[in-house]
Amino acid sequence: LATSGALGWHMTASIGGADMPVVITVLNSYSGWALCAEGFMLDMPIMTTVGALIGCSGAALTKIMCDAMNRDILSVILGGYGTKSSGKGEAMKFEGEVTQTNVDEVCNLLMESQSVIIVPGYGLAVSKGQYPLKDMVDHLKNAGKKVRFGIHPVAGRMPGQLNVLLAEAGVPYDIVEELEEINDDFDETDVCLVIGANDTVNSAAEDDPNSEIAGMPVLRVWNSKQVIVMKRSLAAGYAGVDNPVFLKDNTDMLLGDAKDTCEKLAAGVKALSGK
Repeated sequence: LATSGALGWHMTASIGGADMPVVITVLNSYSGWALCAEGFMLDMPIMTTVGALIGCSGAALTKIMCDAMNRDILSVILGGYGTKSSGKGEAMKFEGEVTQTNVDEVCNLLMESQSVIIVPGYGLAVSKGQYPLKDMVDHLKNAGKKVRFGIHPVAGRMPGQLNVLLAEAGVPYDIVEELEEINDDFDETDVCLVIGANDTVNSAAEDDPNSEIAGMPVLRVWNSKQVIVMKRSLAAGYAGVDNPVFLKDNTDMLLGDAKDTCEKLAAGVKALSGK
Protein backbone atom coordinates (compact mmCIF):
# COMPACT_ATOMS: atom_id res chain seq x y z
CA LEU A 1 0.00 0.00 0.00
CA ALA A 2 2.78 2.42 0.87
CA THR A 3 4.57 1.76 -2.42
CA SER A 4 1.37 2.15 -4.42
CA GLY A 5 0.52 5.36 -2.60
CA ALA A 6 4.00 6.78 -3.17
CA LEU A 7 3.87 5.92 -6.87
CA GLY A 8 0.44 7.50 -7.28
CA TRP A 9 1.48 10.65 -5.44
CA HIS A 10 4.66 10.99 -7.49
CA MET A 11 2.85 10.52 -10.82
CA THR A 12 0.36 13.28 -10.08
CA ALA A 13 2.54 15.72 -8.12
CA SER A 14 5.57 15.97 -10.38
CA ILE A 15 3.91 16.19 -13.80
CA GLY A 16 3.39 19.39 -15.78
CA GLY A 17 -0.05 20.64 -16.76
CA ALA A 18 0.09 19.68 -20.44
CA ASP A 19 1.01 16.10 -19.51
CA MET A 20 -1.95 15.52 -17.21
CA PRO A 21 -4.25 14.13 -19.96
CA VAL A 22 -1.53 11.57 -20.73
CA VAL A 23 -1.31 10.60 -17.07
CA ILE A 24 -5.08 10.08 -16.99
CA THR A 25 -4.83 7.53 -19.80
CA VAL A 26 -1.84 5.88 -18.09
CA LEU A 27 -3.78 5.50 -14.85
CA ASN A 28 -6.73 4.18 -16.83
CA SER A 29 -4.45 1.55 -18.35
CA TYR A 30 -3.04 0.69 -14.92
CA SER A 31 -6.54 0.09 -13.56
CA GLY A 32 -7.16 -2.35 -16.38
CA TRP A 33 -4.02 -4.35 -15.67
CA ALA A 34 -4.85 -4.38 -11.95
CA LEU A 35 -8.29 -5.76 -12.78
CA CYS A 36 -6.67 -8.33 -15.07
CA ALA A 37 -4.33 -9.48 -12.28
CA GLU A 38 -7.27 -9.71 -9.89
CA GLY A 39 -9.09 -11.87 -12.40
CA PHE A 40 -6.16 -14.26 -12.54
CA MET A 41 -6.00 -14.49 -8.75
CA LEU A 42 -9.73 -15.11 -8.40
CA ASP A 43 -9.85 -17.45 -11.42
CA MET A 44 -12.48 -15.26 -13.13
CA PRO A 45 -11.93 -15.27 -16.93
CA ILE A 46 -14.45 -12.50 -17.58
CA MET A 47 -12.73 -10.13 -15.14
CA THR A 48 -9.37 -11.02 -16.69
CA THR A 49 -10.67 -10.34 -20.19
CA VAL A 50 -12.28 -7.03 -19.27
CA GLY A 51 -9.15 -5.91 -17.44
CA ALA A 52 -6.98 -6.79 -20.42
CA LEU A 53 -9.27 -4.79 -22.74
CA ILE A 54 -9.13 -1.74 -20.46
CA GLY A 55 -5.37 -2.03 -20.06
CA CYS A 56 -4.70 -2.38 -23.78
CA SER A 57 -7.06 0.46 -24.76
CA GLY A 58 -5.50 2.75 -22.16
CA ALA A 59 -2.01 1.90 -23.36
CA ALA A 60 -2.97 2.51 -27.00
CA LEU A 61 -4.56 5.85 -26.10
CA THR A 62 -1.43 6.84 -24.18
CA LYS A 63 0.75 6.03 -27.19
CA ILE A 64 -1.47 8.12 -29.48
CA MET A 65 -1.36 11.10 -27.13
CA CYS A 66 2.41 10.91 -26.62
CA ASP A 67 2.97 10.84 -30.39
CA ALA A 68 0.59 13.75 -30.90
CA MET A 69 2.40 15.85 -28.28
CA ASN A 70 5.90 14.70 -29.31
CA ARG A 71 6.47 13.42 -25.79
CA ASP A 72 8.26 10.40 -24.41
CA ILE A 73 6.16 8.28 -22.04
CA LEU A 74 9.07 7.85 -19.63
CA SER A 75 9.59 11.60 -19.48
CA VAL A 76 5.90 12.05 -18.73
CA ILE A 77 5.81 9.45 -15.95
CA LEU A 78 9.03 10.67 -14.37
CA GLY A 79 7.80 14.24 -14.37
CA GLY A 80 10.03 15.61 -17.09
CA TYR A 81 9.32 19.00 -18.57
CA GLY A 82 9.08 20.02 -22.20
CA THR A 83 9.15 17.84 -25.29
CA LYS A 84 11.80 15.74 -26.96
CA SER A 85 13.09 18.71 -28.95
CA SER A 86 13.09 21.31 -26.17
CA GLY A 87 16.17 23.44 -25.65
CA LYS A 88 17.72 24.26 -22.32
CA GLY A 89 17.61 28.04 -22.45
CA GLU A 90 14.99 30.54 -21.40
CA ALA A 91 11.75 30.63 -23.36
CA MET A 92 11.20 33.56 -25.72
CA LYS A 93 9.12 36.49 -24.53
CA PHE A 94 6.70 37.78 -27.14
CA GLU A 95 5.64 41.41 -27.19
CA GLY A 96 2.73 43.09 -28.88
CA GLU A 97 -0.84 44.20 -28.40
CA VAL A 98 -3.97 42.12 -28.63
CA THR A 99 -6.67 43.43 -30.96
CA GLN A 100 -10.28 42.58 -30.27
CA THR A 101 -13.23 42.37 -32.61
CA ASN A 102 -16.99 41.90 -32.28
CA VAL A 103 -19.66 39.57 -33.61
CA ASP A 104 -20.86 41.91 -36.38
CA GLU A 105 -17.36 42.33 -37.80
CA VAL A 106 -16.72 38.60 -37.72
CA CYS A 107 -20.04 37.88 -39.46
CA ASN A 108 -19.15 40.32 -42.24
CA LEU A 109 -15.68 38.80 -42.51
CA LEU A 110 -17.09 35.29 -42.83
CA MET A 111 -19.55 36.34 -45.52
CA GLU A 112 -16.82 38.10 -47.51
CA SER A 113 -14.53 35.06 -47.41
CA GLN A 114 -14.55 32.07 -49.73
CA SER A 115 -12.70 29.51 -47.60
CA VAL A 116 -13.04 29.03 -43.84
CA ILE A 117 -11.32 26.58 -41.51
CA ILE A 118 -12.71 26.11 -38.01
CA VAL A 119 -10.37 24.81 -35.31
CA PRO A 120 -12.32 23.72 -32.22
CA GLY A 121 -10.81 23.04 -28.82
CA TYR A 122 -11.69 22.25 -25.23
CA GLY A 123 -13.55 25.55 -24.84
CA LEU A 124 -16.13 24.43 -27.39
CA ALA A 125 -16.60 21.13 -25.57
CA VAL A 126 -17.07 22.81 -22.19
CA SER A 127 -19.63 25.30 -23.49
CA LYS A 128 -21.46 22.65 -25.56
CA GLY A 129 -21.45 25.05 -28.48
CA GLN A 130 -21.30 22.42 -31.23
CA TYR A 131 -24.99 22.77 -32.11
CA PRO A 132 -25.07 26.52 -32.86
CA LEU A 133 -21.70 26.07 -34.58
CA LYS A 134 -23.29 23.48 -36.86
CA ASP A 135 -26.08 25.98 -37.67
CA MET A 136 -23.51 28.63 -38.60
CA VAL A 137 -21.64 26.17 -40.81
CA ASP A 138 -24.87 25.27 -42.60
CA HIS A 139 -25.62 28.95 -43.33
CA LEU A 140 -22.08 29.50 -44.63
CA LYS A 141 -22.26 26.44 -46.87
CA ASN A 142 -25.65 27.53 -48.19
CA ALA A 143 -24.02 30.85 -49.06
CA GLY A 144 -21.45 29.01 -51.18
CA LYS A 145 -18.53 29.13 -48.74
CA LYS A 146 -16.00 26.32 -48.41
CA VAL A 147 -16.02 25.36 -44.73
CA ARG A 148 -13.88 22.69 -43.08
CA PHE A 149 -12.83 21.69 -39.58
CA GLY A 150 -9.22 21.13 -38.51
CA ILE A 151 -8.88 18.71 -35.59
CA HIS A 152 -5.72 18.29 -33.54
CA PRO A 153 -5.05 14.71 -32.31
CA VAL A 154 -5.37 15.82 -28.67
CA ALA A 155 -7.94 18.57 -29.14
CA GLY A 156 -10.07 18.82 -26.03
CA ARG A 157 -8.60 16.50 -23.43
CA MET A 158 -8.67 13.14 -25.18
CA PRO A 159 -8.08 11.97 -28.76
CA GLY A 160 -11.34 11.99 -30.70
CA GLN A 161 -13.30 14.12 -28.22
CA LEU A 162 -13.97 16.91 -30.71
CA ASN A 163 -14.71 14.44 -33.50
CA VAL A 164 -17.42 12.89 -31.34
CA LEU A 165 -18.91 16.28 -30.42
CA LEU A 166 -19.07 17.40 -34.04
CA ALA A 167 -20.58 14.08 -35.11
CA GLU A 168 -23.12 14.44 -32.32
CA ALA A 169 -24.17 17.79 -33.77
CA GLY A 170 -24.50 16.31 -37.26
CA VAL A 171 -21.40 17.82 -38.87
CA PRO A 172 -20.60 15.80 -42.05
CA TYR A 173 -17.51 13.61 -41.75
CA ASP A 174 -16.13 14.75 -45.10
CA ILE A 175 -15.47 18.31 -43.87
CA VAL A 176 -13.69 17.20 -40.67
CA GLU A 177 -9.96 16.77 -41.32
CA GLU A 178 -7.01 15.81 -39.15
CA LEU A 179 -3.87 17.89 -38.57
CA GLU A 180 -1.79 16.10 -41.20
CA GLU A 181 -4.51 16.52 -43.82
CA ILE A 182 -5.26 20.20 -43.36
CA ASN A 183 -2.10 21.86 -42.02
CA ASP A 184 -0.77 22.80 -45.47
CA ASP A 185 -4.09 24.39 -46.48
CA PHE A 186 -4.02 27.33 -44.08
CA ASP A 187 -1.91 29.33 -46.54
CA GLU A 188 -4.87 29.35 -48.95
CA THR A 189 -7.53 30.02 -46.30
CA ASP A 190 -9.29 33.37 -46.00
CA VAL A 191 -10.48 33.03 -42.41
CA CYS A 192 -9.52 30.63 -39.64
CA LEU A 193 -11.93 30.53 -36.72
CA VAL A 194 -10.29 29.15 -33.56
CA ILE A 195 -12.89 28.21 -30.95
CA GLY A 196 -11.64 27.41 -27.47
CA ALA A 197 -8.26 26.07 -28.61
CA ASN A 198 -4.92 27.37 -27.34
CA ASP A 199 -1.93 25.03 -26.98
CA THR A 200 -2.83 23.12 -30.17
CA VAL A 201 -2.49 26.34 -32.22
CA ASN A 202 0.49 27.83 -30.37
CA SER A 203 3.20 28.93 -32.81
CA ALA A 204 5.79 28.85 -30.00
CA ALA A 205 5.88 25.09 -30.49
CA GLU A 206 7.64 25.74 -33.82
CA ASP A 207 9.27 29.12 -33.29
CA ASP A 208 10.76 28.77 -29.80
CA PRO A 209 13.06 25.76 -29.18
CA ASN A 210 13.08 26.59 -25.47
CA SER A 211 9.31 26.57 -25.07
CA GLU A 212 7.81 23.87 -22.85
CA ILE A 213 5.75 22.72 -25.84
CA ALA A 214 8.58 22.97 -28.39
CA GLY A 215 8.34 20.24 -30.99
CA MET A 216 4.68 19.50 -30.37
CA PRO A 217 2.77 19.30 -33.68
CA VAL A 218 0.34 22.22 -33.92
CA LEU A 219 -2.20 23.52 -36.40
CA ARG A 220 -0.59 26.45 -38.28
CA VAL A 221 -3.61 28.73 -38.07
CA TRP A 222 -1.42 31.84 -38.20
CA ASN A 223 -0.74 31.19 -41.90
CA SER A 224 -4.34 32.07 -42.74
CA LYS A 225 -5.10 35.51 -44.12
CA GLN A 226 -7.18 36.33 -41.04
CA VAL A 227 -7.42 34.52 -37.70
CA ILE A 228 -10.31 34.96 -35.28
CA VAL A 229 -9.69 33.44 -31.84
CA MET A 230 -12.74 32.85 -29.66
CA LYS A 231 -11.89 32.48 -25.97
CA ARG A 232 -13.33 33.39 -22.59
CA SER A 233 -10.21 35.37 -21.71
CA LEU A 234 -6.61 35.98 -22.72
CA ALA A 235 -5.30 33.45 -20.20
CA ALA A 236 -2.71 30.85 -21.17
CA GLY A 237 -3.78 27.35 -22.16
CA TYR A 238 -3.57 24.05 -20.29
CA ALA A 239 0.23 23.94 -20.64
CA GLY A 240 0.58 27.39 -19.07
CA VAL A 241 2.47 28.73 -22.10
CA ASP A 242 1.65 32.13 -23.62
CA ASN A 243 0.43 32.01 -27.20
CA PRO A 244 2.13 34.52 -29.55
CA VAL A 245 -0.57 33.90 -32.18
CA PHE A 246 -2.82 36.21 -30.14
CA LEU A 247 -0.38 39.07 -30.80
CA LYS A 248 0.02 38.64 -34.55
CA ASP A 249 -1.17 41.35 -36.94
CA ASN A 250 -3.63 39.04 -38.68
CA THR A 251 -5.25 37.85 -35.43
CA ASP A 252 -8.29 39.34 -33.71
CA MET A 253 -9.74 38.12 -30.41
CA LEU A 254 -13.47 37.56 -29.94
CA LEU A 255 -13.90 37.10 -26.20
CA GLY A 256 -16.90 35.45 -24.59
CA ASP A 257 -18.60 32.13 -23.97
CA ALA A 258 -18.22 29.88 -27.03
CA LYS A 259 -21.84 28.75 -27.13
CA ASP A 260 -23.29 32.24 -26.79
CA THR A 261 -20.88 33.62 -29.37
CA CYS A 262 -21.61 30.80 -31.82
CA GLU A 263 -25.34 31.45 -31.46
CA LYS A 264 -24.81 35.13 -32.26
CA LEU A 265 -22.56 34.29 -35.20
CA ALA A 266 -25.11 31.82 -36.57
CA ALA A 267 -27.87 34.42 -36.33
CA GLY A 268 -25.68 37.10 -37.88
CA VAL A 269 -24.54 34.94 -40.80
CA LYS A 270 -28.13 33.84 -41.42
CA ALA A 271 -29.30 37.45 -41.53
CA LEU A 272 -26.54 38.47 -43.94
CA SER A 273 -27.03 35.48 -46.23
CA GLY A 274 -30.79 35.94 -46.33
CA LYS A 275 -31.33 32.17 -46.22
